Amino acid sequence: MRIFPLTDDIYTFPNPRLACNEGILAYGGDLSAKRLISAYANGIFPWYNEDEPILWWSPNPRLVMQLDEFKVSKSLAKTIKKEKFEVKFDENFTQVMIECKNIFRPTQDGTWLQDELIQAYTHLHEIGYAHSFESYYEGELVGGGYGLVIGDMFCGESMFAKKSDASKVALYHLVQRLKQKGFSLLDCQTPTEHLQSLGAKCISRDEFLDKLAKSIENFPKF
Repeated sequence: MRIFPLTDDIYTFPNPRLACNEGILAYGGDLSAKRLISAYANGIFPWYNEDEPILWWSPNPRLVMQLDEFKVSKSLAKTIKKEKFEVKFDENFTQVMIECKNIFRPTQDGTWLQDELIQAYTHLHEIGYAHSFESYYEGELVGGGYGLVIGDMFCGESMFAKKSDASKVALYHLVQRLKQKGFSLLDCQTPTEHLQSLGAKCISRDEFLDKLAKSIENFPKF
């Protein structure tokens, strides 16, 4: 298995199809907007711990959500109908990332969301590439997530919930918005039981990269 080194002055990536199935492809480089956009346009994303260099991944298989296949359980449908949560987009992007960083996850030791990542994605938000979807309860931010738009694909990054169903409701409304705006797919990156229970499915990396290549030809507005 070869892991390719990146330099600060070259923003191209190795072919993601060269990555092992686990997905690690390259290390190094920086988190500039130019590099991050190049990464996502090639099906690659950063994921690393505080004591590691920046690591770049393109896993096989890839978890994706076909927008028409989002599963709404009876209990979730009731919560949506009651309008228990107020859902907003792009109202509090940086705070959403901070909440994703700080939320306790039983299967995770520490957090991969470094301060430099929050700064980098906040910049992507400021220039129109990154977006947040947010649930509020009595005016308090209690759930949601964030991701990037590449072509007509939304590349989901992370979610959090402080109240039951808060992130699911926000995700439901994100999916409805993406459908209305003409997006084709929600990238969920790596398999999780939570997202698979909502309808996400694994496809091969090759199939994902083929879909991404077609996605980049379209530019719906989020």
